Amino acid sequence: MSLKKFGLAAVGAAMLASSVALPGLAAAQEQFVPLLVYRTGPYAPNGIPIADGFNDYMQLVNTRDGGINGVKYAWEECETQYNNDRGVECYERLKANGPTGASVVNPYSTGITYALIDRATSDKVPVLSMGYGRADASDGRVFPYVFTMPITYWAGADVMVQYAAKESGGLQGKKIALVYHDSAYGKEPIATLERLAKEEGFSLHLYPVAHPGLEQKATWLQIGRQLRPDWVFMWGWGVMNSTAIKEAAAVGFPMEKFIGIWWSGAEADVTPAGDAAKGYKSLNITGVGTDAPVFQDIEKMHADGNGVADKDLIGTVLYNRALVNAFYYTEAIRIAQAEYGTKPLTGEQIQWGMEHLDITQEMIDKAGMTGLMSPVKITCADHEGGGSAVVQQWDGAKWSAITDFIAPRRDALRPAYEASAAQYAQEKGITPRGCN
Repeated sequence: MSLKKFGLAAVGAAMLASSVALPGLAAAQEQFVPLLVYRTGPYAPNGIPIADGFNDYMQLVNTRDGGINGVKYAWEECETQYNNDRGVECYERLKANGPTGASVVNPYSTGITYALIDRATSDKVPVLSMGYGRADASDGRVFPYVFTMPITYWAGADVMVQYAAKESGGLQGKKIALVYHDSAYGKEPIATLERLAKEEGFSLHLYPVAHPGLEQKATWLQIGRQLRPDWVFMWGWGVMNSTAIKEAAAVGFPMEKFIGIWWSGAEADVTPAGDAAKGYKSLNITGVGTDAPVFQDIEKMHADGNGVADKDLIGTVLYNRALVNAFYYTEAIRIAQAEYGTKPLTGEQIQWGMEHLDITQEMIDKAGMTGLMSPVKITCADHEGGGSAVVQQWDGAKWSAITDFIAPRRDALRPAYEASAAQYAQEKGITPRGCN
């Protein structure tokens, strides 16, 4: 297990505090966050920038702001290797740390999220599965401790279909292939795409890829030489993504017709494919680059010797996504402090803060996050918050947005969330909360 705890301004200060006679005095003023990371294993190229983004944002809050109204972050990493059992072990190991226990858990794995929902709900620890996990957990009446903002996989599938329909002048009679990681994560969009296939008139063809995704030659021979689809959508992760791009290029599938979900659109997904990746597209839910004012503060923090991340990762897709994720729960804690007091808060109190999260553009600008995110508003019943996604394209050197943010059609998605959540509630014997 990797340990990175920055409850005080510097590691040395934290170590010193732990050796004095009354170490509890310092710890009592810290807000503890467990970090479930995967810096090793097949998904490390994706996991490292995520972990670094979390570390840097919480360190920034501590060094620049002196904490959240004076309450500093403390955190500890636990290596999951993107493995469900390891993820559960890490959660159980860290959930009681700190003066009030775990504040919020960010699994960064749909499988681990599924495994933690019942445990974390029982423990009253919020699960923030930002753009992953169970889409039906957007129904806060059934899933009070799970938050999916700003957008779900089902909503992402809808955005993909909207984009493909616009580019194709409609999808009637078209063929769409879904190449997906053969796991809970990869299977999430299937029901939504099946519904949209009936509504839009396209045929959907499913191609599961076994973990970790290195063996895809046969899949792409079927797609490129037999099916010849109009579009390929991809729900990939880690090395699966770059492998798919290479194999698609090998069979001559046009990159401009190949679009991945936001976990298939990071630098690590395209650079191994070299020139073959030019023109490939993906969704994104956060901004890329370092234009946002917050990066000036991050640069200064690194110059002062307090930064944590590898500097080459700053401004990359997944690093930036972790910044936004940490911003979400930081603001939720700030809101909850106004209700419960300026002190380390319990998970139950932070859940209240998350349900009252209303991130406006004014708040985003004030925090220096302009261009990195769009507004979201969470309620008791709606834990998704109304977010959107942008389509980006790789030009061989960088990602560039090629659309404005596209809003998913939630008039159809929300009833689907509610129906699936109701079924889950029935299976688990859960009585949904009233959210009047």
